[in-house]
Amino acid sequence: MKPYRGALVMLLIVLVTALPSITKGQQLDPILKDLINKGLDKSHGLNSNGFEVEQAKVDQQLAKSVFLPKITLNGSYTHLNDDITFDENTTTLLTETQKLVIKDAIGLPFNSTFPNDIPLQEVPVLQNQNILRSSVDVDWVLFSGLEASNALQASKHKEASLNYVGLAEEDKIALKIIETYDQLALVKASKKVLKSTENYLNEQVLYVNKAIENGLATPISRNKIALAKQQLEGKKLEFEHNNTLLIEALHQLTGESRVDLQMLNPQLHSFAVDGEVSGEKRNEIKALEEAEKATQYQAKMLKSNFIPKVALKGHYEFLEENLSLLDPKWYVGVGLKWNVFDGNQSRLKRRKIQLETAKYREQIADANEMIALGISKAEISYEAALMNTKIVQKEVELAKENYEMVNTQFKNNLASINEVLDALNDVEKANFKLQQSYFQERRAVTDLLHAKGILNY
Repeated sequence: MKPYRGALVMLLIVLVTALPSITKGQQLDPILKDLINKGLDKSHGLNSNGFEVEQAKVDQQLAKSVFLPKITLNGSYTHLNDDITFDENTTTLLTETQKLVIKDAIGLPFNSTFPNDIPLQEVPVLQNQNILRSSVDVDWVLFSGLEASNALQASKHKEASLNYVGLAEEDKIALKIIETYDQLALVKASKKVLKSTENYLNEQVLYVNKAIENGLATPISRNKIALAKQQLEGKKLEFEHNNTLLIEALHQLTGESRVDLQMLNPQLHSFAVDGEVSGEKRNEIKALEEAEKATQYQAKMLKSNFIPKVALKGHYEFLEENLSLLDPKWYVGVGLKWNVFDGNQSRLKRRKIQLETAKYREQIADANEMIALGISKAEISYEAALMNTKIVQKEVELAKENYEMVNTQFKNNLASINEVLDALNDVEKANFKLQQSYFQERRAVTDLLHAKGILNY
């Protein structure tokens, strides 16, 4: 009897160490926190969302840059088939007018013959055949009709929406890593249960061997224990396979090396959730609200398309000798552009955006309802998990007491080895069930914290 009681004490120690500790508030394992951070850094989805956030920031800079002057340097060379000149009548008129001016200057009557020894100046061409131009233009928007400011606000709300989308994606990644980590903890705890069962069977082998030597048992009893040990090895192999799959899943989620993950020894810890803790607005809701605000400013931006816009225009020519007689060397002006009617395009686009805004409102209402339902469901699941844990703990106690009683009867030849193995199997099943109950309890707590928007990691 003494070896048996020693094995029972050892089993109790294993079970006590396997019991989850109750943690007040949410305190994740530091190793788990590190894995979550690595998972967030590795996530391709989060990295892609980060690029979209940067794009929204660039859109804001583009909206601001509308009011910066645009300076353009221009250069060109053009060869015409001929010089551009006045027509023959205009040329004749300019020549005769020149003669009249000269006659008047030297005191000749206007109807007298023009002296041949006085040279006349040729009528200049309007544009030379070879044109080399070099200039600078300045375009400066002074008032955009509020279009740029509305575009800036729309981009800001889009950036905020994308940031909340990223936070919501982080929650999903964290939940997946926590669940996988807890599954690994469940496998580790199950292996401890199998180890304790193996110790029980080893004690039974010793007892049966002595009983056979003393003629109190048959070799069939030993064969049945050997079969039970083989079945146990099959269960251990199954859990080893599960352990390998979970390690691979964590490696994929976090990028942590498989060697380091193999060294993990996670434990199932229960979280005591304060029912009075008020929830916070979920990131999914915040993302939809910011997206709705962005569409509202987009609608305002289209509406401002009908507000007059004011801009300054400047031009300066560097090569004056290549200018035509009609081209100015420089000019500065202020212009106004007023879109009065655009064929209903702005109105229709604004209507389309208004429908998108209404869609976001419906999504927000639906999300709030689903979150409220999720909180209620998570609270019920948590309460059910706590109750289930208490029930299973009683089942474990009863299974152990039954095994102790049957084992005592077997050693006094009042029970068969089959009854002993059945009782031992009941203990094993109860312990597995207890670990699964702890796992479900932790799942319910995590879901509840996430539903309330207070999942911290």
